Amino acid sequence: MSPDDIQDATPSPAPKAFRQFVTRHPKLGDAWDLIAQAGAEGPLDARTQRLVKLGIAMGALRSGSVHSGVRKALALGITADEIQQVVALASGTIGMPGAVACFDWVQDVIEPAE
Repeated sequence: MSPDDIQDATPSPAPKAFRQFVTRHPKLGDAWDLIAQAGAEGPLDARTQRLVKLGIAMGALRSGSVHSGVRKALALGITADEIQQVVALASGTIGMPGAVACFDWVQDVIEPAE
């Protein structure tokens, strides 16, 4: 896997650290691609997959994954309101502090896009 392959597979370039990591560890980059492909196989459409993955990122409180997930969701045409509903749905599981953190991470991406 080359850094250019990573950029072509996503709506925006992968973060610099990720590109450097897979350049240094290409087999791990290839394994990551296989995991992503295997996870995408199934009855869920791309929009649903993206929303599920965003919810998982929020539940894990992974700020980078939430930022990336929001960018990818917007690129798929998912609306800001739909993304905010994911935050609201996650709040009962992750609690108020986690929900506020996720809301802030979502806003980091949505506000500049508006």
